[in-house]
Amino acid sequence: MRVTILSLFPEMFNGIFTESILKRAIQKDILKVDVVNFRDFSTDKHRHVDDYAFGGGPGMLLSVEPIVKALESIEGFDSAWKVLLTPQGIPFNQNTAKQYANKEHIILICGHYEGFDDRIRYFIDEEISIGDYVLTGGEIAAMAIVDSVVRLLPDALGKKESFENDSFYEGALEYPQYTRPQEFMGYKVPDVLLSGNHQEIEKWRKEQAEKRTMERRPDLLVKSDKKD
Repeated sequence: MRVTILSLFPEMFNGIFTESILKRAIQKDILKVDVVNFRDFSTDKHRHVDDYAFGGGPGMLLSVEPIVKALESIEGFDSAWKVLLTPQGIPFNQNTAKQYANKEHIILICGHYEGFDDRIRYFIDEEISIGDYVLTGGEIAAMAIVDSVVRLLPDALGKKESFENDSFYEGALEYPQYTRPQEFMGYKVPDVLLSGNHQEIEKWRKEQAEKRTMERRPDLLVKSDKKD
């Protein structure tokens, strides 16, 4: 998979791609990442990429021209899936991550300041939000999306089962898990997990996942029912 990120602050990504699963994915050629500073495509002598909004209003808007020029500089940008990161986008979830994991090339455009010149929307394929709140810029959203998508790529985690039991993968929260010691300050590991009966363990895990989802995120069960 290839990911290209358009950002005014490329240094923000230095850490995330040099650690843990993302680092290993890059080393194994599962993932290729490029971060493009679209300030480099400003035609302003002071390299400005923002301006005041027509009609007035608070803050500054990102200009459409440097972003589009940056897009056009990317090899294969026409066939890439171009995503604008904005609070106005559709909510990102595990199903979206699965869809992105099947794409060959994704371009993530990180906003900043008050917003975008609305004409940028003529040059992208999708608008995505990672939640009903506002961030200073789209960089953190881009990191979250890349991390959630890459872990779904073949061999990124080593074992397919590593992500298939994750919360949200099958529309429910993950079941409770335990490790040693078997008892800690009076709290014991459920006996069924120590029984060696794999059929009973799987049954217990399914029941606990459904129970936990009903208690904490019943909306997920409603969505699952609608799909059926």
